[in-house]
Amino acid sequence: MNATTDPKIKTLQFNSPVPDIRLDKYLTQVLPQFSRAYLQKLIVQGYILVNGQRAKANQRLNKVDMIKVELPSLPVHPLAEPIPLTIIYEDEGILVIDKPAGLTVHPAPGHPSHTLVNAVLAHCPGLAVSNELMRPGIVHRLDKDTSGLIVIAKNDFAREYLAAQFKSRTVTKGYLVLVKGRLSPEQGIIEAPIGRDPHNRRRMAIVEAGKEASTQYQVRKYLGNYTLVEVTPLTGRTHQIRVHLSAIGCPVVGDPVYGIKSAHLNRQFIHAYRLGFRLPSTKQYQEFTSPLPMDLERALEYLARNATV
Repeated sequence: MNATTDPKIKTLQFNSPVPDIRLDKYLTQVLPQFSRAYLQKLIVQGYILVNGQRAKANQRLNKVDMIKVELPSLPVHPLAEPIPLTIIYEDEGILVIDKPAGLTVHPAPGHPSHTLVNAVLAHCPGLAVSNELMRPGIVHRLDKDTSGLIVIAKNDFAREYLAAQFKSRTVTKGYLVLVKGRLSPEQGIIEAPIGRDPHNRRRMAIVEAGKEASTQYQVRKYLGNYTLVEVTPLTGRTHQIRVHLSAIGCPVVGDPVYGIKSAHLNRQFIHAYRLGFRLPSTKQYQEFTSPLPMDLERALEYLARNATV
């Protein structure tokens, strides 16, 4: 069991020189130690009440409003858990892991334990901590329901060396994705800015004021009215692959948020099959690959036989 901090409850009387301000924006002003995204999660989960009632992040405040904020217990730091790992490569500085679908990368509100970080700490207790205590060794992430390759830094030098490569976009990332529809042309680049969906802050969307986002793709094969495509994100925006493919009319199979549900998959068909970067230990470029997991292989076999999912 993880050691945790005690939950704290704060009661705030609205007081701001800016009238009619949004709840989430006001909270970032009075609780600057927390990110706006984290506070929005607390609002959605019912930890923040206005006048004793559940609220929305975009709710406008006035001078009579009383705000109650409960800060839920979180681990002081993640603890090691004996969760099995598939390690593709390891040296003194890094681990390359083939992450299974369903495993969250690091602890956060809603899933404080049973994550990839907890598993890696059992294998490597001296993991690089950096400034984010809940994300030791993490330099990039995969969605919970995305399987495939992820690199973990075991020390500070490796973390900084890898982080610089991700920032300069010199890391090679390849994903195999199944989409509904016959993607055409067979290769191309999707360029569209991504930001929070103004109508649903829990989703991402293509918005004019969003961050630059580019996704390169190459069709692998057509399976009836479906396409298996190799995708290379040239930028690293949240949910980028899923948002971009949905925007061009080819939603990801098994994705309940941006794509289409599937009777034959209980998760999204996205697999991080290729990852390449310069090793911190040798400075030499090395590429790693991962085969499709069995559930995704079976989905393709079914399509090949029936041309439907």
